[in-house]
Amino acid sequence: MAIHKGSEGTVKVGSDSVAHIRSYSIEETAATIESTVMGADARSYESSLKDGTGTIDVYWDELDTAQNALTIGTSVTVNFYPEGSDSGDTYYTGTAIVTGITRTASFDGLVEATVNVQFSGGITSTTV
Repeated sequence: MAIHKGSEGTVKVGSDSVAHIRSYSIEETAATIESTVMGADARSYESSLKDGTGTIDVYWDELDTAQNALTIGTSVTVNFYPEGSDSGDTYYTGTAIVTGITRTASFDGLVEATVNVQFSGGITSTTV
C-alpha cells in the first residue's frame, strides 16, 4: 500500500504550476435515478451522470501565471497531482470553469485565496 504526504502534491493550470498552494480538494460524485418497481420492499437505484468540483487554497500572488489564469467564468484545464508530477505518478485532470474566488486577509497573516472550480465533462485519472 502506498501512502503519500500532502506536501508531495501540486496543481497545474494547463502546464503552469500554481504557486504557493496551501491545500486543495477534488470531489467526484454520481447522481442516481430511482428504479424501484411496484411490489418491491426496498428502493433500487441506477447510477447516472457523474460530476466533479474542486477547490485550490493558495497564498495570493498577483504575479503567478497559473493564479492569473484562474479568473471567474474562464474555462481552464486543471490537473491535480496528489503524489507529485514525476513519471508514473497518478493525477486527476479535466476542463473546469472557475465559479468563485474568495480572497481573505488579516492584519497578522498573509493574503490568501480560495478558487472554486466546476468540472465540465468529468474528471479523468491518468499517469504522468
